[in-house]
Order: sequence, then structure tokens, then C-alpha cells
Amino acid sequence: MKVTLLQMDIAWGDPSANSVTAARLIEANPGSELYVLPEMWSTGFATDPVGIAEEYDPEPVSLVWMKETAGKTGAAVAGSVAVHDTDGSYRNRFYFVKPDGEVTFYDKHHLFTYSGEHHRYKAGESRCVVEWKGVRFILNVCYDLRFPLWVRSREDYVGMLYVASWPPPRVEAWRTLLKARAIENQAFLLGVNRVGNDPSCVYCGGTAFVDPYGVATEAPDNQEYALTAEIDLPALEEFRMKFPVLKDRDF
Repeated sequence: MKVTLLQMDIAWGDPSANSVTAARLIEANPGSELYVLPEMWSTGFATDPVGIAEEYDPEPVSLVWMKETAGKTGAAVAGSVAVHDTDGSYRNRFYFVKPDGEVTFYDKHHLFTYSGEHHRYKAGESRCVVEWKGVRFILNVCYDLRFPLWVRSREDYVGMLYVASWPPPRVEAWRTLLKARAIENQAFLLGVNRVGNDPSCVYCGGTAFVDPYGVATEAPDNQEYALTAEIDLPALEEFRMKFPVLKDRDF
């Protein structure tokens, strides 16, 4: 499976401008079967969602754009959006949208208490695995990366998606943990971080495609970039059969 990871510079609170940026990157990199956007790709990472989170009226505008783009390209489109849900709660919601309009979503479980995300957003309670063209992906958002037990493979996925707004002071932790999660779960890992700045932070990127051996192909830092790579499912299945680490897991 050919995948493209979109390391974007996100315009603060402007879904329309960010849709244009995402569309430009996708159009310049045709032929992938999956395009992955960063965390809160349509607005930037907003710890206070009031006035910036997208409303269900009847759907978030960025979800509508994702559906249209998936249908037009024939590829799945994934990324998280700040939404004001129909129950009144705010969610950091990671959408995985297929070309036929099918939508799967995961609500970020580990809210980033350091920045106060937990004060305004409601945490998700369940893991989410989605299948696309024979590849099963588990969906995760940013801070989830620090919690290996949450994503421990139960042999229910072969790919891991992490979308993030991860700042430079901790970017080496990001790079190290991406590799660790891929190695310990014998999975391909797609980690998408943003670049640019918002009112409170600067971002340097670090987007990476990591294979099950922990070998990373990385986007250049501090610039908008589309990183394209291939998921080799037969090679992964052979590796898991020859070296069945997951059979010895603790749970």
C-alpha cells in the first residue's frame, strides 16, 4: 500500500485555508491509497476549543472536505479535527474516511493534561482499529504515543497511525517513541507531525514512516513536506511468522 504523510504548516483557526493547503499537497503527490494529516489539521492544536472547534451542523466542515477528497482521489484520508459533538462535549476526533464515504473515528484517549486539554475536551474510552485494502490500522493521537499499554498489539493490526502537534523540546522523545512502538508491536508506524507555529508554540515536524524493525524514513524538519512510502504487508507477515514476538506478550 502506498501512503503519503502530510507534514503541514497549519493556519490558526482557519479550516478553509488548511483545506486548500492539504488539497495542494495531495494533488502534488497523486497515486497514494492513504493520505494522513496532522492532529487538529484544520485549526491547529486548540486547548480551548470554544469558538474554534467545528460544529455538527450537520457535519464538521472539515469532515465534509475529507469525504469529498477521499471520493475524488479514491484514497482514504485520515487526520484529527477539534469538534463540538452533538452531546455538547468537545472531542479531539481522529477521522479515517474511505472513498465510499464510510467514516470511522477515534476520540483521543490520553488528553494532554500538561497543556490543560483535559479541562475542555472529553476523552475517548475505546481503541479503534480500521481496515483499508487489507491493512488494519490502529488510530492514535499525539500524547497517546507515551502510553504503550494502550496500543499493545493483540495481533489485531499491522499499521499504527499517530497524528500529532508535538513541539521541538520533546521531538527526540517523539522520534524515539515512534521507533519503540513500531518495534515492540512488529508493525508499520505512520507518524505525522506539523510544522509552523500557533499562538503558543512552534513546531518543527519529525514526520516519519517507521518499519517493523525500527528503521525510519523521515521528512525534513521545519518545512512543509509530503512523505510517501510503501507498506509491504507480505514482508511483515513473513517477519511475524519467523520471529513471533507477539506470541510471548504479557497480555
